Amino acid sequence: MSRDQLAGSSHSETTKKRDDYLEWPEYFMAVAFLSAQRSKDPNSQVGACIINAENKIVGIGYNGMPNGCSDDLLPWRRTADSKLDTKYPYVCHAELNAIMNKNSADVKGCTMYVALFPCNECAKLIIQAGIKEVIYMSDKYHDSDETTAARLMFDLAGIKFRKFTPKYSKIVIDFDSINSRPSQKP
Repeated sequence: MSRDQLAGSSHSETTKKRDDYLEWPEYFMAVAFLSAQRSKDPNSQVGACIINAENKIVGIGYNGMPNGCSDDLLPWRRTADSKLDTKYPYVCHAELNAIMNKNSADVKGCTMYVALFPCNECAKLIIQAGIKEVIYMSDKYHDSDETTAARLMFDLAGIKFRKFTPKYSKIVIDFDSINSRPSQKP
């Protein structure tokens, strides 16, 4: 059967593709944001998504406590009299987890989508892993020493970084949408 015959054989179906689909950048940033929803941090939920040159996801991560360390026993506070009573010495950032959770031999030449601009420690990991570009949504700590150092290291290592500008302010996941579509007969 030819394409013209196939196109003409549908009675009520449209032969035009959807034009309101997610484009790759929105899709990957949405995956990073969805991953962030796994974080148990009461203050900051950050997610990261690593993709290769073929637009395949090769790693996903979110901020949380290290494997085997109970997130009920370690602190989630941002401030305390002792730094050891805060989350900072313990939490693994989304970028670290995305690199460690990779499902490929390496992430050299890949791009990372991340909700928050990386700190200096994550920048070192990104550079050492061979990631070539970082696309971030928020840079709320832009003036901190940690992100200033990260930008300097990215520049020195030739890592591109840019702020993500979304086409949509909101992407809704509707679990009921699959049930509301008309059934297709084989």
